[in-house]
Amino acid sequence: MSATREAAPPADGAVDPAAPPDLPRRRGNTLLRHLAVVAVAGLVLVGVSYALEPFRNFQLATVAAYLCATAGLTVLTGLNGQLSLGHGALMATGAYTVAFCQTAFSDRGVTGLWLLPVSLVAAVAATVAVGAVVGVAAARLRGPYLAGVTLAVAVVVPALTVTFDGVFNGEQGLSVPVEPPPLALGPYFPYERWQLWVAGAATLLALLLLANLVRSRYGRMFRAVRDDEVAARLAGIHVARTQVIAFVVSAATAGLGGALLAVLAQSVSPGAFSLTLSLFLLMAVVIGGLGRLAGAVWGAVLLVALPDLSHALTEQLTLSPAAAQRLEGNLPLAIFGITLIVVMLVAPGGVQGLLARLGRAVSARWRARRS
Repeated sequence: MSATREAAPPADGAVDPAAPPDLPRRRGNTLLRHLAVVAVAGLVLVGVSYALEPFRNFQLATVAAYLCATAGLTVLTGLNGQLSLGHGALMATGAYTVAFCQTAFSDRGVTGLWLLPVSLVAAVAATVAVGAVVGVAAARLRGPYLAGVTLAVAVVVPALTVTFDGVFNGEQGLSVPVEPPPLALGPYFPYERWQLWVAGAATLLALLLLANLVRSRYGRMFRAVRDDEVAARLAGIHVARTQVIAFVVSAATAGLGGALLAVLAQSVSPGAFSLTLSLFLLMAVVIGGLGRLAGAVWGAVLLVALPDLSHALTEQLTLSPAAAQRLEGNLPLAIFGITLIVVMLVAPGGVQGLLARLGRAVSARWRARRS
């Protein structure tokens, strides 16, 4: 007789401990859950667009555009541990690309609702190419050297638009022709509501892809590289390739955010994507909560609310026009810095981390009372 025997199959309903986990089913459940959240968020966004006035719709659309950039930067810095000070330049790449595409379509008399999605895809593709180049260089650097390279990108890209003014029209920038809302929505459909729908749809699609990426094998690789590169390398992870992938993904979302901003403003100029924007983006994701896509939402809201707050504070002071202009230009950075210091002292995990901690405390107290 043989010294070994076949293992008996598990009984009906029993779980074989030696069987591998049901990973495809788990991925399917995660995808369905994310699709449901995106569908609900889309319905809420449509309902809110009817309740808000046109200017608030425009502000909410701007929040959606910034959310693309902050979400991508959250994945890069919070999940993969790479510091980037050049995301404003990546947004400028997407913005100028969509301006070139829309202008080319307009000059040739090409019309149709499909033009804007094609231009947005082209903007993402162009930013992916730039992000791949920068990501390859960034994967070889660490710490202040990495920050220096991305800082150089943030300075060089706007300077190129001024140097080659024959192509980029210098400081005046380029116009972005955008078609009006479809006639099927009615002749008096508010244009700002249509802008919110376009920006919201693109942002929700980007968040859906990022949420699934974070929950996938690549998301676990990002975290492993962030926590310990040596251990990740010993586990068989290609560290440099993982870092390049993270940078490319982050660049793609930044390009989409810049393209949406250009579509909303119907113009693009180098002054809108200065080094200050890159600093604001980084501080926004830190304040919102690094490593959490929900924290990127708080950062995007802060980026839009900050100019209004600065303008309201300046109006309360009796200053000369020149002094008021200088104060309003520097006040946002000061408010951002103070907010960052306060958040780091009170809630090191950011706004989303603080909310999660409060939620756990309330849930634990409710369970204790119920028991």
